[in-house]
Amino acid sequence: MFIQTEATPNPQTLKFIPGKPVLEDGTADFRGKGDADASPLARRLFDIDGVAGVFLGSDFISVTKTDVEWQHLKPMVLGAIMEHYMSGAAVVDSDGANDAADGAYDAEDADVVATIKELLETRVRPAVAQDGGDITFAGFRDGIVYLHMRGACSGCPSSTATLRHGIENLLKHFCPEVEEVQAV
Repeated sequence: MFIQTEATPNPQTLKFIPGKPVLEDGTADFRGKGDADASPLARRLFDIDGVAGVFLGSDFISVTKTDVEWQHLKPMVLGAIMEHYMSGAAVVDSDGANDAADGAYDAEDADVVATIKELLETRVRPAVAQDGGDITFAGFRDGIVYLHMRGACSGCPSSTATLRHGIENLLKHFCPEVEEVQAV
């Protein structure tokens, strides 16, 4: 088994591509070992000292580290991923995806929210997944779109620029009702 690695814009996060499906549907973000009960793979990765977060996408695993150097951590992460796939265990138990959220918004804004969600699904999420992260809709109120930054996006130094210059401009262009975008 050959596992590719890719750097992400977040220096604390590295993207691992096992060449096999990771999650069939959705994404899953685990910010600590206590959150990883639904994923045998995430639990295995959290057993490694220095792993601070695990994000599972359709075909990749993003691992966020603490202050440990990647040169020491990367071989252990690669070994844990390989062992997991060789064991034949499931990546997640039953419904391990934890990205499903309708978000909070007023019913009168349903059309605007539908447009926002469509833009996020078709234009934003695929681009962000290339960098090992995900952005999901959290809500819309008083012209402000609230988004969850997940995986490599969470804590990324360039996430503010991504929100302001990329996503906010895109949403404002297609939805004049959008005034601002904020991370939650």
